Amino acid sequence: MVAVAVVVGAATIVGLVGLWPHGKIARPRSITTQKTIGATVTSVARTPCTIGGASGCKTIYAAITQGPNKGRRTKLLIVGTAGFGNVSAGDRIRVFKNPPPPPGAPAAVQALPPYSFADFDRRMPMLWLAIGFAVLLVASGRLHGLRALVGLAASLVIVVGFLIPAILHGHSALGVAVVGSFAVMLVTLPLSYGIGAKAIAAWLGTALSLLLAVGLADAFTHLAHLAGTSSEEALYLSSATRISLQGLLLAGMVIGALGVLVDLTVSQASTVIALRQANPALGFRGLFRGALSVGHDHIAATVNTLVFAYAGASLPVLLIFSIGGTTFTDAINSEAVAEEVVATLVGSIGLIASMPITTALAALLALRLGGRALAAEADHAHAH
Repeated sequence: MVAVAVVVGAATIVGLVGLWPHGKIARPRSITTQKTIGATVTSVARTPCTIGGASGCKTIYAAITQGPNKGRRTKLLIVGTAGFGNVSAGDRIRVFKNPPPPPGAPAAVQALPPYSFADFDRRMPMLWLAIGFAVLLVASGRLHGLRALVGLAASLVIVVGFLIPAILHGHSALGVAVVGSFAVMLVTLPLSYGIGAKAIAAWLGTALSLLLAVGLADAFTHLAHLAGTSSEEALYLSSATRISLQGLLLAGMVIGALGVLVDLTVSQASTVIALRQANPALGFRGLFRGALSVGHDHIAATVNTLVFAYAGASLPVLLIFSIGGTTFTDAINSEAVAEEVVATLVGSIGLIASMPITTALAALLALRLGGRALAAEADHAHAH
């Protein structure tokens, strides 16, 4: 098993090297983003709407808090659209600078304010929430919590530094997702649980289950004729880049399944090690059956987690179908819902398969561990 893990790890590194993005990303001119700067709302006043059909217009008076114009006061006009109608004094917002009007532009264009409202500034609340999460994780898990935090940071680096740029460079989204997932396991499992029987069993069990999920996702995406065009963002990407939307859909299924697979496989490996330490007389059959009974409960809870996670993502679509009187069968048949159904079922099948695979691998390894090795493995407790 160690030899297999080494081979898979080496293959992952080769995949990373081969798919690693080099050079600058070609940015289509049709996809442009405005650079925003910070501002603080000083006052808000209701304003008659000069835009046809608009209602709930407001004039925002704000002070710029960033850039060379820091301290400058400006006014912004917003329409009472969903989410933006509750701006009040003291709110932190993001604004972008309007380009200067061209010569001979209409009076309405000439009268545009120098800045326009972009969005609320949500970074500070998210930062405080992230700090609270990190403090609680380290306080409750101590060294294990710190390792988990470092592993999480490493996972984010792989996603941001490798997965997204590699897809944008034109590599197969599915291939990048598989290699990226294996790289995440290669980094996070040793960081969180050390290098031992538990990590090896969990890594091999996750790898086999993930490959099964990839095969099922690929097969049933084609059988169900899912094109990955159910969202506006996907269509936007399709019009501006050469990224395969179907490949992107498959990659999303792989990344979505990875988290729950790792959770279950590590739990199963931990259970086997704990059983072996509690009763060294247990053989392979006793360890397998004992850990499997725990795994059945874990699977029931985790499958529910998967179903509700994907159902939550599809909630607005389901509500629209319900309001429109769409039948259940027609709603399920629509691509927006079918994508989530296939993703849920693929992830669940991979999850179910991972339990006996990982349990068997962990039981085989646990039988070869002595007392000190068992104690060392048990020290690397599994934390959700």
